[in-house]
Amino acid sequence: MHINRRTLIASAATTAGFMATSLPLHAMAQSAPSNVINVALFPEPTTITVGWGQTGPSQLVGGNINEGLLRYDDKLQPMPCLATAWTVSKDQMVYTFTLKKGVTWHDGKPFDAQDAVFSIDKFTRSLNPRVRVAMQSVESVKALDSHTVEIRMKEVFAPFIGLFDSSTIPMAPRHLYENTDLSGKPPSTGPIIGTGPYKYKEWVRGSYIHLVRNEKYHEAGIPKIDNVYFHVIPDAASRAAAFESGKIDVLPGGTVEYFDVARLAKLPGVAVSSKGWEKFAPMAWLWINHRNPLFQDVRMRQAIELAVDRDALSKVVWQGYAPAATGPFPSQVPFYSKAVVQPKRDKAKAAKLLQELGYKGQTIRLLGLPFGETWNRSAELVRQNLLEAGFKVELVATDLAGSVSKQSNWDFDLAFTYMFQYGDPALGISRNYVSSEIKKGSPFNNVGGYQSAKADALFFRGSREADPQKRAEAYAEVQKTLIDDVAAVWLLELNFPTVYRSKITNLINSGIGLNDSIARASIR
Repeated sequence: MHINRRTLIASAATTAGFMATSLPLHAMAQSAPSNVINVALFPEPTTITVGWGQTGPSQLVGGNINEGLLRYDDKLQPMPCLATAWTVSKDQMVYTFTLKKGVTWHDGKPFDAQDAVFSIDKFTRSLNPRVRVAMQSVESVKALDSHTVEIRMKEVFAPFIGLFDSSTIPMAPRHLYENTDLSGKPPSTGPIIGTGPYKYKEWVRGSYIHLVRNEKYHEAGIPKIDNVYFHVIPDAASRAAAFESGKIDVLPGGTVEYFDVARLAKLPGVAVSSKGWEKFAPMAWLWINHRNPLFQDVRMRQAIELAVDRDALSKVVWQGYAPAATGPFPSQVPFYSKAVVQPKRDKAKAAKLLQELGYKGQTIRLLGLPFGETWNRSAELVRQNLLEAGFKVELVATDLAGSVSKQSNWDFDLAFTYMFQYGDPALGISRNYVSSEIKKGSPFNNVGGYQSAKADALFFRGSREADPQKRAEAYAEVQKTLIDDVAAVWLLELNFPTVYRSKITNLINSGIGLNDSIARASIR
């Protein structure tokens, strides 16, 4: 098995030909200067333009270019970034941010409070479903002076201070976007501008994205690395081979197959870390398209839920790195309830439900995720589970752009997804189930079309309640409601181990890890 695996890796690398044809050789050579870090990237993002780039690969690159007012540590406590200080009134109704002075955008324009007001009140409110939900509680966002921003609330939104990292409310250059149509597609041309530690240099589609050190960065002493290359390598075996040969320095979580992690970790000079995902707490599930008449009867949704073998997904496909989910809240997120658990697999009961419903073998389109072999195997296993229970299933394969499009336009029956949870149910979970977030055109909200007045009210209560005990009661009840309704089929709590050269220090230093930026990393 070991010999076959090594042979496969070598063969895949040769077949892909990426080393010889698509990568900048000066960056990929083993003798590359120590001021270069090469990072694997997959799949290739459709955009890294701030605001529009909300997929994992987009954030991985974009977090180096654009920043938020705050950063968060691994306990999700806020740290300064573009804001040097912040206060919250005792009644949680007024938030005041003091912005750092002397910060400039990459094009030389000054960053000020008007940029922050635009970014919070208009830009991300328009583009980000999670922000849109939170902003329903905001009365006003205004600049008190050129470096002070005040946000007044209409009502308490308990986790509000957790919104201000680069992955949620990145600062966007007002001078570029103030008069543009934010409801349209991301700009296909034009500058990619931020205040971050790295500046956009070049994007060779299908090959690499090159970022260079921002020499005017506002924090002294960083970034420590001059050049960062994100290499698009579609084949998982080729990514592993590139790392083994020394041509890639960092395999971010999710870019290497799980069956390869333990093997790569044994190589000399290699480190593995599961840190840097504390705020995201990524979770995988199956969307159920509630618009499909076939799924109107809850018993049909229950049959799907009972057919899926989550334990096999966890142990076999994900090599034990991703525990089986017990319900809609991952265990890392506050207010997770151990008392509310979705049923385990019962193939016979699923088949009996189909018989009761008079299921006539209508084809169910199962949309996979184009994130590599582990996801392909996951889709194959779920498909096999459903077939064994009596469903007729068509597995739909697509690339990232196709997957985003199909989910955004509700063109599926069942669809794999994984989403970040952002440290609080009100920030990362509610948008997936509340009826106000059924909005065609985005894959980052309630694309399943689940509607429940009870769930809406409970999510609302949980987000507006300042008392943690009362929040816990509301969220325990909403977990039970979602499970009773089979709003979705929750699969796995994902852990994304990052594999990297141990000569790289301080690579992961916040609660969103590499997505925050690698500006504080250095090479010994």
